[in-house]
Formats: sequence, structure tokens, C-alpha cells
Amino acid sequence: MAIRGSVSLFSTAVHQKNTGEDSVTEDSQEDPHTGTIRALEQRANKLEEQVRDLSERCRLAVADSENVRKKTQKFVEDAKLFGIQSFCRDLVEVADILEKTTENVSEQDLVDQNPTLKMLFEGLSLVESKLQYVFNKHGLQKMTPVGGRYDPYDHEIVCHVPAENVQPGTIAVVSLDGYKLHGRTIRHAHVGVAVETQE
Repeated sequence: MAIRGSVSLFSTAVHQKNTGEDSVTEDSQEDPHTGTIRALEQRANKLEEQVRDLSERCRLAVADSENVRKKTQKFVEDAKLFGIQSFCRDLVEVADILEKTTENVSEQDLVDQNPTLKMLFEGLSLVESKLQYVFNKHGLQKMTPVGGRYDPYDHEIVCHVPAENVQPGTIAVVSLDGYKLHGRTIRHAHVGVAVETQE
């Protein structure tokens, strides 16, 4: 019986010892896995944050490149439309000379028996009309402001005239024609604006 009791006691102690080792082993096995899982979760969170950051940067870069593309396209279109602007300014002076030349020839001079003057006048008139046709073809148009309201973006006041049968503030005379290239003023019209006279 004493042997049985000691065996039983021994087996209980061994069982307790084994149970304690098992719990220690289970605890020690759980800790490395839990730590690894936490480390992986932290790493995954950092990677997700980096992905969000890189996605936002990519979105901003795409938006910036689209803005640059649009600005460049607008710049190219404007260069095509308005690249001839200074050339047009010079040509409108030629148109002014032709117009003044043809206006200075009186009908009486044409009626007289002077065929050379008549041919010269007809030639200049044809050149003037062809020049205006070419201007219109390329988007260069003469302004016709008489009777319209004064606009500082299109007109330059060179004189004031009495408002006779016209509303004050309207353009009564034009001393130099203005021109627009595709809607943009390249030369202001020199105008006289009607004002009320004080009696």
C-alpha cells in the first residue's frame, strides 16, 4: 500500500509537473505568434498608409500634368491665332494708306478724260477690296463703331463733338479705323464721342 501511495503520489506530481510544462509551453507558443501577428498588422497598416499617400500623390501628379497639357494646348492655339498680330498691325497701316488714297480722288477727276488716273484708281480700289477680303479670311476685321457706345477696350477718344441728333456718349466720328484679330483688339479705333453742349 505504501508503494501504491507513493506511485500515486509520484504520478500526481508528474501529472502536475507535466500540466505546468504544458501551460508554460502553450504560453510560450502563443506569445511568439501573437507578436508576429501584431508586427504583421502594423506592417500592413504602414503599407496601406503608404499606398494611400502614393495614390494621392499620383492623383495630384495626373491633375497637374492635365493642367499643364491644357495650358500648353491653349498657348499653342493662341500662338496660331495671334502669332500674326504684329504683322497685321503693320498691314492695317497699308490699308489706311490705300483707303485715304482712294478717298482723295474726286468723282470729277474720274469723269474727266484722264484714263491713266481712272485705271490707277480702279487698281487701287481692287487692291483695297482684296486686302480687306484677306483680312477677313484670317480673322482680322475692321471695327465699325459709329453710332455705338464708347468702349475703352476698343476705342480711344481723340475728340468730343456736340451731340446733334445722337445720344450723348455714343461715337459720332472715327478718325482712324480700329481692327480686331479673332475678337482681340490689335488697334484701337480713334473716335469722337458725342457730348451734350451747354447753352
